[in-house]
Amino acid sequence: MSRPGAAVIGTGFIGTVHLGALRRLGVRVAGVLGSSAGRGRERAAALGVDRAYASLDELLGDPAVDVVHVTSPNHLHYPQVKQILAAGRHVVCEKPLAMTAAESAEMVALARDSGRVAAVCYNVRFYPLNQQARGMVQDGRLGEVRLVTGHYHQDWLAKDTDWNWRLTSEAGGALRAVGDIGTHWVDLTSFVTGFRPTAVLAELSTFIPERHRPLGPVETFAKADDTKTEPVPIATEDAALILLRYPNGARGSLTVSQVSPGRKNMLQWDISGSAASAAWQSETPDHLWIGYRDGPNQILQRDPGLMNALGAAAASLPGGHVEGFADSFFALFRQVYADVEAGGRQPGSTYAGFEDGHYEMRFCEAVLQSAGNGAWADVRD
Repeated sequence: MSRPGAAVIGTGFIGTVHLGALRRLGVRVAGVLGSSAGRGRERAAALGVDRAYASLDELLGDPAVDVVHVTSPNHLHYPQVKQILAAGRHVVCEKPLAMTAAESAEMVALARDSGRVAAVCYNVRFYPLNQQARGMVQDGRLGEVRLVTGHYHQDWLAKDTDWNWRLTSEAGGALRAVGDIGTHWVDLTSFVTGFRPTAVLAELSTFIPERHRPLGPVETFAKADDTKTEPVPIATEDAALILLRYPNGARGSLTVSQVSPGRKNMLQWDISGSAASAAWQSETPDHLWIGYRDGPNQILQRDPGLMNALGAAAASLPGGHVEGFADSFFALFRQVYADVEAGGRQPGSTYAGFEDGHYEMRFCEAVLQSAGNGAWADVRD
């Protein structure tokens, strides 16, 4: 049986990361779909992809495509995924899954009815030491989880000349920093602990109320030519402070920022249990801190020979050979494509599904509600 073939929607930074991971996995990439026909052809040539589709209809008409990766701007996820599932294809969608919880709820139902594999690209789960931490919680090594704290800080939008399509609510959604990176933290800590926040108390801040938008396109993390810009008012948040309540009585706090100088991609979590604590952060991803009251603290360096089964299964390289951002996509896609070949999601799979993506949309709406009225908001269906 031949391996499944893939197509990637979106040819910017994250689409290129998807493409690289698929090639490393040995998946045939049949083609890409750009933001325009011309852009698609240009990027296909630059990336060494044989075909650039002129439309989603043309992509879905290609019998070589079994799985579609959606890395387009957020507002396109809902209509594109609906069309992909209706065409009987498997789908891997970037986060956030949709623009609203009503959209994501419909997408969950469509995915379930389709019988296709439907994954949301919360890749941070697949740093091996995050899988290790989940196994430690499941094995009771931390005891009862009491406190979940941390942050996700970046600096790529710290200047008023920094620009990206995510800054506009029309393309990125009503929540920018929380929807983009905050949901990564919430998904990851929920994955590690085994439970999700049930209520939030949030404050949102926009420190740069007007930005200078370049007159031409700008890729994510790229520097713009600030000599040709236009002023644009900004309604989405630069940062957020969020308190959390969990169903077992645990409490938590999260700060999210895209305007913290020097923090390039700093996701950090710290989980305090009744028996031990653990902490991890994405800028030093091969080290897991483990803390004890009555014994010496430990730092576990990622090494498959020293890790539990969940952690070792996510690792690709021997200890001392750092696994980073791109490797997490490889590990995620390796699991997704194994399920595609098996005919559906398998019991041991640990990637985020559409149900997880729907929860994150409900979380975002609760954050907006809480920030709007200054009170706790439940995360409800």
